[in-house]
Amino acid sequence: MCHPNPAESEIHRNMIETANAISKHLTPKTTAYHEIWLDQKLIAGGEEDFEPIYGRTYLPRKFKIGLVIPPYNDCDVFSQDLGFIAIVENDELIGYNVAVGGGLGSTFGIRETYPRLAEVIGFCTPEQAVEVSEKVVLVQRDNGNRKDRKIARLKYTIDRLGIELFKALLFEQLGYQLQPAKPFKFVKNGDRFGWKKGIVEKWSFTLFVEGGRVKNNGQFKLKTALREIAQFHDGSFILTGNGNLILANASATVKKKIDQVLNKYQVKSEFISGLRKNSIACVALNTCGLAFAEAERYLPSLIDKIELILEIYGLLKDEIVIRMTGCPNGCGRPYLAEIGFIGKAPGRYNLYLGGNFTGSRLNTLYRETLVEGEILDVLRPILADYSVNRKKGERFGDFVIRREYVPATLKGSDFVH
Repeated sequence: MCHPNPAESEIHRNMIETANAISKHLTPKTTAYHEIWLDQKLIAGGEEDFEPIYGRTYLPRKFKIGLVIPPYNDCDVFSQDLGFIAIVENDELIGYNVAVGGGLGSTFGIRETYPRLAEVIGFCTPEQAVEVSEKVVLVQRDNGNRKDRKIARLKYTIDRLGIELFKALLFEQLGYQLQPAKPFKFVKNGDRFGWKKGIVEKWSFTLFVEGGRVKNNGQFKLKTALREIAQFHDGSFILTGNGNLILANASATVKKKIDQVLNKYQVKSEFISGLRKNSIACVALNTCGLAFAEAERYLPSLIDKIELILEIYGLLKDEIVIRMTGCPNGCGRPYLAEIGFIGKAPGRYNLYLGGNFTGSRLNTLYRETLVEGEILDVLRPILADYSVNRKKGERFGDFVIRREYVPATLKGSDFVH
């Protein structure tokens, strides 16, 4: 995963080329996925072939890769098995910091499972990125747990081996060591909304789409607005990894017309609360068979009620990251939210606080199995406190740790549900 619009800048284009090269290189070459068996007899496929990277064993578990360009951590790079953080000097992409060992899935009642953030282990040049990706995969292929799929992801391999041994195995595979990591800074996770001028004198607008669903909802007529824009837009529509939409590569004339439509239907992010435009939810019930509770269909209405509290305390436009999932597998990345909810049963959620605005800290369990009224009662005094006692520029997740509502979760193995 990476930012999907190559026309935003030359650096974005270069990063997307790297992402495509990694994807192409790591895509399995075997035909085994196309074999069809019936009554224990092979009726289609079965060609003799050779898988150059995964061999006959494949990987112990799924493997996720993300690339980002600071200051925007728009694919939650620390949640990925392998992350590449672009380093830019003098408007030139000089390479990537390499982060390994992220993953958010866990299971209630199994202490050995936990979310974990990737840690930065060094720097590579753009030309080395594909090779580094392959060798990280090979270390996981050869050392990952193949007996218990719940603890088979790379994050558990690294914690079992230790990061120094993992790096030694990686450097042995590479035949060289990564360079020391270079400084970088994130200002937020999630997408950057609004207009951005691209490299070909075209403009792109990133539009918030709640739950990734394009629909009309009362006075908020997003579907109507996009249908109207589609009649004259001279660029393209690009989906982001966070379920939002980029109206990409519009000419200056069309940009003005798009602005008129977005303003007419009041669907720009400036018309939305800071909490809502930083919200993500997984599909959960009734789509996902793993879910214990609602998420995508419920979070918007819960935000409606939290917004009433925010308005009382003058916080309606303050940006706070809120995320909800219907189970602890973490598909909506709730463990990175400043306010996170994980479903325990229909209508009941665990509440987690203390993630940060840049996606670089796990949150901490604050209350268990809350129903809606309890959620609002718990959040109300904390938000009141935040409105009065926060420091200048202090984000909500940092505030709840400073005020000792929750301790900071410093490493994944310390996380508890």
